[in-house]
Amino acid sequence: MTPMTTYPTRGRRLIAIWLFCLCGFISLVVLAGGITRLTDSGLSITQWKPVTGIIPPLNEQDWQSEFVKYQRIPEYRLINQGMSLAQFKAIYWWEWGHRLLARMAGFVFLIPFVWFWSTGQLGRSELPKFILLFVLGGAQGALGWYMVKSGLSLRVDVSQYRLAAHLGLAFLVYGISLWMGLTYWRGAGGSAVSPLWLRVAGVVLCLALFVQILLGALVAGLDAGLTYNSWPLMDGYWIPPGMDQLIPLHLNFFENITLVQFNHRWGGAIIILMVLGLWAGVRPLPQFRYPIQVLCGFVLLQFALGVWTLLWVAPLGLAAAHQMGALGTFSAAVWGLHRIMHPG
Repeated sequence: MTPMTTYPTRGRRLIAIWLFCLCGFISLVVLAGGITRLTDSGLSITQWKPVTGIIPPLNEQDWQSEFVKYQRIPEYRLINQGMSLAQFKAIYWWEWGHRLLARMAGFVFLIPFVWFWSTGQLGRSELPKFILLFVLGGAQGALGWYMVKSGLSLRVDVSQYRLAAHLGLAFLVYGISLWMGLTYWRGAGGSAVSPLWLRVAGVVLCLALFVQILLGALVAGLDAGLTYNSWPLMDGYWIPPGMDQLIPLHLNFFENITLVQFNHRWGGAIIILMVLGLWAGVRPLPQFRYPIQVLCGFVLLQFALGVWTLLWVAPLGLAAAHQMGALGTFSAAVWGLHRIMHPG
């Protein structure tokens, strides 16, 4: 197989553009998923039909059939009792749109991939990473249904654990796609090597951001952002009481609203300190200043969005912007890490 670094620039960058477009489409899926959650629409479709589910209800009889299925789950009986068919249609379209975009993302990957492979622009040794990406995308769809199932029998919402796993896998697929796109666009060759401390710091920062995103998913799954709507204190406390009330104690990190929000708050502050420290560290290294400055801007904006969302008790627009801000910050971190790992 011809090494990637010998490909014509045009061919390499066409593959990169495709992967960047895939990232853009995944962003749309994440946005639609966030709005679906924020509008409590995620349980409106009570079945998973990977193929035939692409067709929405086409007549009044179909709509009534879907509505009857929804009326059988706890969310309707305990929260939305008496909902009209028109109100049901409003939440149904959000969930259907989210699922449709997720299906389309598969085609955005598969069709160009087949073309690049059939025209010889992808070598045999490159196939495993693309196959892995496709498998992870399929697993994301299956995990989405596994998440929805958690809210169809005993709960009135989905499990925060499964929500965090669903969002985390979406960010993982996005991050891999972005990294691969950057590699095809910029290349990964050259003899230049960045300092070891910088490479370690870049990896640790990306991992910390990923953990912070998972903490945010726990906040969302527990509706923890609807409480303690003050900052920087939580109802007048730096360390609020009640963070250890669940037994066994480890459950507090995942199911205690107070501790979950506390961890997400201070996780954001720790990441700011990490980024500022990284920025100070690269000041003598001019080739790394710009990506780290961009990352600083994203982190500070995202932190401000988080505080604003909290103070305003998570309105739809701000909460959606905060979720997309997380994706933007993660993108900047992946880009910065790529520049650090491949500085040539």
